[in-house]
Amino acid sequence: MLFNSVIFLVFAAVFFALWPVIKPYRQPRYVFLVAASFLFYGWWDWRFLFLILASGLLDYISGLGMAAHPDRKKLYLGLSILGNIGSLMVFKYSGFFAENIGFVLTLAGMDVDLKSRIPDFVLILPVGISFYTFQSMSYTIDIYKGQLKPTHNPFHFFAYLSLFPQLVAGPIIRAADLLPQLERESHTTEQDRWDGLHLVVHGFAKKVLIADNLAYYVTEAFNNPIHSPNSLYWWVIMTAFAFQIYCDFSGYSDIARGLAKWLGYDFMVNFNHPYIATSLREFWTRWHISLSTWFRDYVYIPLGGSRHGALKSEINMWITMLVSGFWHGAAWNFIIWGGLHAAGATVERFTKWPQKVMAWPGGRYLASTLLLIQVWVTWVFFRANTLEQAASIVGSLFSFHGGTDGLMYDLGGVKLMNIGVIVAIAALREFWFFMHWNEREFLPQAIRPPVQTAAMAAIIVACVFFRGPGSQFIYFQF
Repeated sequence: MLFNSVIFLVFAAVFFALWPVIKPYRQPRYVFLVAASFLFYGWWDWRFLFLILASGLLDYISGLGMAAHPDRKKLYLGLSILGNIGSLMVFKYSGFFAENIGFVLTLAGMDVDLKSRIPDFVLILPVGISFYTFQSMSYTIDIYKGQLKPTHNPFHFFAYLSLFPQLVAGPIIRAADLLPQLERESHTTEQDRWDGLHLVVHGFAKKVLIADNLAYYVTEAFNNPIHSPNSLYWWVIMTAFAFQIYCDFSGYSDIARGLAKWLGYDFMVNFNHPYIATSLREFWTRWHISLSTWFRDYVYIPLGGSRHGALKSEINMWITMLVSGFWHGAAWNFIIWGGLHAAGATVERFTKWPQKVMAWPGGRYLASTLLLIQVWVTWVFFRANTLEQAASIVGSLFSFHGGTDGLMYDLGGVKLMNIGVIVAIAALREFWFFMHWNEREFLPQAIRPPVQTAAMAAIIVACVFFRGPGSQFIYFQF
């Protein structure tokens, strides 16, 4: 069930009509949240509900097992990790490994098509599997580390694991943050409800006004078999994609956080204006924060973090970034994407170029610009359909061939204007935060509420009349 669909509006209307009646009672509250969340997920394909159930039951039982048998904690943790990673390997990565093993066998003179032998249903990627398996795994890992006590109520656990606002695309919420919130009856203030509305409306605006409108031009560019060699053309397209993926994913996170506000719960901020960063290190403290902190706490630090010298720290960082890239997709494009970010972070660490540039007059603007160029180039590998296409596009980016005449030929005046307007709207908001401006500096307290209300109404009208072609959220595929 997509947030940007009519059926979700019906679902949400019924859910929030019933929620005030049910939420005062603990066990009915858990059951209601689980039933609603399973309906939300099962609307896509009810068969994959069994996968959530299997993953969740394994971790629920493992958590209880670790508490009851401390001497067997490693065994239960191993079962949890094996089950969750195993389901990812089967449903997300089996095709990738089959293709690459088959390629190696072909080089060795054996013509074997392993992928054709995989059952078709295994090659269907269950929506949100990467998110809920990581969320479920963090529960058992935290119990193993002694940072969390297991819940004995299975509905309490599944309300945490499957809570519908963040089920299929995050944020990845830790059990220590959400289980206590679910346990008590939630209460919302007028400010909570307004903040929730603000997040939901702005999230939808990011998705349907910016991301969906840009998606048309980006998809057309990447699906066109005749790639334009024009350098400026591809810088425009990559700028469009950068804002498409940002507004698409952060829009989903905003909607999820807004819905949680209406429920009376708090989800962590998942995006904090990443395009105003001045280094890759800072970028990853602002982009998909719930995932980057997950990899920090459950991969980088367990590997040793930065405790054993600069070289070991760099190796641990590279492993973490490559695993992060592979988490995003079962293709070499994503692994290279993670590797490029790791390489950029290594260069930053040993040259300290962001700090040096920041010391110059206007250095903050230059450092941010240089960072965005790096990020735009890495996005090529994230979005490209093939490695060959990615290499061709990167070559075009730095060929400086074609000039503005070629750009007008490739995009057309109307298309270029549309992309420019949409990107300008998205970029203006980021620039606002880059300059550390605040609405309080521009709006006196007396007129702030009516202005905010009018702005909210205008955004809602724009979402209705100027929305782009409807599409699923990009991160559903991960």
